Amino acid sequence: MIGMQDSLLVLDSSNRYKIHECLKETNPQSLAFDPRNPNCAYCGTFGDGLWKTDDGGQTWHSIGKDIIASPHVMSVSVSPLDHGNKMNKVYVGTEPSALYISNDGGESWQRMEALNNLPSSKAWSFPPRPWTHHIRWIEPDANNLNYVFVAIEAGALVQSHDGGKTWIDRVEQGPYDTHTLATHTMAPKRLYSSAGDGYFESFDYGESWKRPTAGLKHHYLYGLAIDSGDPNTVIVSASIGPRKAYYVGDAESFVYRRSYDGENWKPISKGLPEPNGTTITILASSPKAAGEFYAVNNQGIFVSNDSGVSWGRGLDIQWPKEYLSQNPWAVAVIQDK
Repeated sequence: MIGMQDSLLVLDSSNRYKIHECLKETNPQSLAFDPRNPNCAYCGTFGDGLWKTDDGGQTWHSIGKDIIASPHVMSVSVSPLDHGNKMNKVYVGTEPSALYISNDGGESWQRMEALNNLPSSKAWSFPPRPWTHHIRWIEPDANNLNYVFVAIEAGALVQSHDGGKTWIDRVEQGPYDTHTLATHTMAPKRLYSSAGDGYFESFDYGESWKRPTAGLKHHYLYGLAIDSGDPNTVIVSASIGPRKAYYVGDAESFVYRRSYDGENWKPISKGLPEPNGTTITILASSPKAAGEFYAVNNQGIFVSNDSGVSWGRGLDIQWPKEYLSQNPWAVAVIQDK
């Protein structure tokens, strides 16, 4: 699934990846599959709230309006861990910043109000709309059920160790403007942050941070994906700033890779479009196939099967011309086999 500016694209191997366009004019912002049910997914939109599908994206229905106060749903995540219920926890973040959790597949929601009482909340502000801010990313930990990390755009990366009831505020040396955060089943306590203020890593659940940026020539980062079979193979997308990242008429973006701790970042371009005219790339890794990555930008869908070293136009589809002028915001991948 791909969240474009004006619609959601669903591509399924069962119909040879023919593009199914849905949720038109909803401005999708975030996507998440339920790892226990490949037919179930959630889509957060800017202005039209939260949507859910139970049939692999063929039909969608709006959920959560009675509890989720804002129609601007910027982030949605589903915990990869089973907590004993029939459904995994679903997390939703909005603009202005508010976090909601559902334990029953979106039938009911609870707001985690303590998040907004953190000292740093007084300084949260999204530069294009400085009077407000939002939850850009929610990362339920891949190893600990009760740990969840929340990125505020902009101002903080915070965390909870009790499922969202109480919160630990940002640390001074941590990322300020995280766009994408990742954890990995094979690397407990490790956090990866692709941020507007650069690349950050922590090996102790965010108590301390490192900034391994050697080789990066562009430090405004957005996309991030980790090889599901190797926690040291990391791919990020980068630009020199927001205008070059998102404005199609002036776009210039790059993709970088490193494959072991301590290695310098290396730009990768084999099979990817030229930087000029390419919006910043949204990245995802296959949850089951080691070494398989997906990249989406205004130029199309690209797939790598060799841990991001080389790429090809993905899924044998013809990228419609109207998407060349759009900036994708989200991509989600699931495999049911």
